[in-house]
Amino acid sequence: MLIHSASQLLTLAGGPQRGDRLGQLEIIPDGAVLVEDEQILAVGTTQALRSAYPDEPAVDAYGKVVMPGFVDPHTHAIWAGDRSAEFELRLQGKTYLEILEAGGGIISTVRATRTSSLDKLLNETRPRLWTMFNHGTTTAEVKTGYGLRTAAELRMMQALLILNGEGPLEIVPTFMGAHAIAPEFRERPDDYTNLVSYTMLPILKDWWEQQAPFDRLPFVDVFCETGAFSLEQSRQILVRSKELGFPLKIHADEFDNLGGASLAAELGATSADHLVVTSAEDIRALAHSETVAVSLPCTPFGLAEPHYTPAGQILEQGGLLAIATDLNPGTAWCESMQFAIALACRYLHLTPAQAIAAATINAAAAIDRSDTIGSIEAGKQADLLILNVSDYRHLGYRFGTNLVQTVIKKGHIYHV
Repeated sequence: MLIHSASQLLTLAGGPQRGDRLGQLEIIPDGAVLVEDEQILAVGTTQALRSAYPDEPAVDAYGKVVMPGFVDPHTHAIWAGDRSAEFELRLQGKTYLEILEAGGGIISTVRATRTSSLDKLLNETRPRLWTMFNHGTTTAEVKTGYGLRTAAELRMMQALLILNGEGPLEIVPTFMGAHAIAPEFRERPDDYTNLVSYTMLPILKDWWEQQAPFDRLPFVDVFCETGAFSLEQSRQILVRSKELGFPLKIHADEFDNLGGASLAAELGATSADHLVVTSAEDIRALAHSETVAVSLPCTPFGLAEPHYTPAGQILEQGGLLAIATDLNPGTAWCESMQFAIALACRYLHLTPAQAIAAATINAAAAIDRSDTIGSIEAGKQADLLILNVSDYRHLGYRFGTNLVQTVIKKGHIYHV
C-alpha cells in the first residue's frame, strides 16, 4: 500500500528529542509512505516512491497531513462508574485532597471497580478505547489501580489483556496497586505498602508469566504524594519491583514536591509523570537521566488549577518531555491527545511542533517503545494518521473537534 500526495509528511525520524531539539518534525512535502503488512517499508517524496513502486495499491492523501499515530503514555482508562458528583463538589470549593480524605476520589472509584465483574469492566472500558482510537491514539499505556486488592487488581490486568487482544488500540499495561492506600489499611499505610511489595508483586509476576502473551513484564507505578505513598514507601515498592524485573514509573509532584522525580532518575524509571511542582534540583536529576518527564496538562485543567508542568525549565536543562491525557474518572475524563496538545501549547508554552513530538516519538520513549512506534521510518510499525487539514499547525491551534480523517494501525485502514 502506497500512501501518497501528503501535503506534509511528518516523519519525526531520528529518535526521542531532548531539550531544545524538541519539535524537529522532519517534514517531507508532498510525501509518501510505502506499507507492507504491518510495517513501514519506505519513506520519501510522492514522485520518488510512485516511480519506484508503480504497481502498489494507492491511498491518495489528497493534500492532507500524514503523521505518526499518537502515543498516550499515561492513562487510567479502565474503571467502573463515574465521579460527576465530585466535579460538582470541586466547583463548590472542595480540593482534590479534601475529597480524597473524606473517602472520595480514587477510593470512590475503587468501591465501584471492586464490585464489577470482568464483563462489566470490559463493557465500560471499550467505548473509551474506541474514542481514543478515533481521535488518533494508536498505542496507549493503561494502568490498573482501582482494585487495591490482589484479586481485583489481577481482574483489571486480565481485562487489559483481553482488550489489547481485541484491538485495534494497542495497550501497554501498568500495574498500580500503589495508586492509593487501600481503605481497609487507611490507618496502617506501612502494612499496605508491605502487602504491595511482598505479596501483590510476586503474585503478579507469577500470574503474568502464566497468562500474558507478552515477552515484557508490565510497568509498575506508584503514586508518590501527600495522602498516598511517602517517598520512603514509594522507594520500597519501586526497589522491590526492580528486584523482580519490572520496569518502573512514578506519579510525582502533582501537589507536593516529595522528591519522587529524583527517585525515578536514581532508579532508572522509564518515566516520571505529573511534575507540576517539581523543584529545580529534581528537574536537573531528570535531565541527566534517561527518565522521560511526562506532563499531563488535562489534569490541572480538569481541576481548574493554575499551575502546570514547568516544561520550559525541563527543556532548558536538556530533559526528555512527553505529554499524555491522564484519562481517568476523577480529574481528566479526556480521551483526546489532540486536546492535550492544545493545552500543551497554551499552558506549557510549547509550539505545535514541540507538542506533536511530545505526543509521538517522546511519548513512545515514555513507554519504552520508541524503537518500534512514534515516528514514520522504514522498519517501524505502520501506525499512521491522515488528518483532515493541510498544515500540521492546526493541531494545537484548534480544539474541541476531531481533525483525524483516517487511522492506520499496523497497516490496517480505519476511517473515522
